[in-house]
Amino acid sequence: MERILRGPGPVLAVSLAIIATVLASQYIGGLEPCILCYYQRYPWYAIIALMVVALALPARGQAVLLGAAAVLFAVGTVIAVYHVGVEHKVFAGPAACGSATITGQSVDALRAQIVGKPVVRCDQPAWTLFGISMAGYNLVASAAMAALSLWLARTAWKGRP
Repeated sequence: MERILRGPGPVLAVSLAIIATVLASQYIGGLEPCILCYYQRYPWYAIIALMVVALALPARGQAVLLGAAAVLFAVGTVIAVYHVGVEHKVFAGPAACGSATITGQSVDALRAQIVGKPVVRCDQPAWTLFGISMAGYNLVASAAMAALSLWLARTAWKGRP
């Protein structure tokens, strides 16, 4: 049990909690994510998969996967910095922000697609708490988890408890 708590266990638990929170905010709370919100989720999903595998590995294997998680968290931090920058009009958002892919083959199909799909802009946060958007909280969480993963990887590599 101690090996799990000092290895991939905390990273897995926090990652699952973060993903559960964003999915609940989307499917229960009704907050529609923009394309950058989806991009910010991908590192978390990959880390969950890595940590599940890491649970079955010896300490050195866990250290390698925790190091990989640290890199993925750093990537997530960069994506979050970009998203926060888009929200604060520091950066221009990608072309996919605020526009949907048009797939209709007729005028009626196009109209149904446009009317049936809300436009979710990347530069307008759907939710804030204390003036910080979900992208801002993701930035903090990703950076903190990168540091934790790196520390846990170092600890596991050296074989310390």
